[in-house]
Amino acid sequence: MSLIGKKPIPVPAAIKVALNAGTRTVNIQGPKGSLSYIYRPEMIVSWNESTREISCVPDNMELIERGNRRAYWGTTRALIRNMVEGAEKGYSQKLEIVGVGWGAKIAGTKIVLTLGYADQIELKIPTGLTITVEQGVNVLVAGADRQMVFAFASIIRSQRKPEPYKGKGVKYFGEQITRKKGKAFGA
Repeated sequence: MSLIGKKPIPVPAAIKVALNAGTRTVNIQGPKGSLSYIYRPEMIVSWNESTREISCVPDNMELIERGNRRAYWGTTRALIRNMVEGAEKGYSQKLEIVGVGWGAKIAGTKIVLTLGYADQIELKIPTGLTITVEQGVNVLVAGADRQMVFAFASIIRSQRKPEPYKGKGVKYFGEQITRKKGKAFGA
């Protein structure tokens, strides 16, 4: 049995759920947005309106040890739970830009990063995400889709990862950079 997969997913009253078994699609709609997910053919997802719970089970319990059915079971449940939480509360990731003269700004549907290179870096903001820049160096990525929020924050960070000597670069808010000692002269 999957420890994660067998737990039902509680759905708050503000969330609307629509299942389509023919296309294996789960649609979640809430105050922060609407999300859709196509689950694996090895899984059966059901919605109980009276208890307001979504449950996931494999299509054939005798074949649970064959292939990756057990992994799909827990993964399907976790992804649907993330959709419910994202549609209700949303997700956010904050980044800090550390470096003299470095910063970020929003230009239309793009975020423009100045990170010490000769040219500025322009990244197109994906639909469904909200990017805010505070004081030119604090970037907040927010949205309903957890995977999209953290993936785009990772893309921003990868443009100039923090270096270990001076700590300059783009880092997650609160991230501890392990500092290295510089070269010692005259020893």
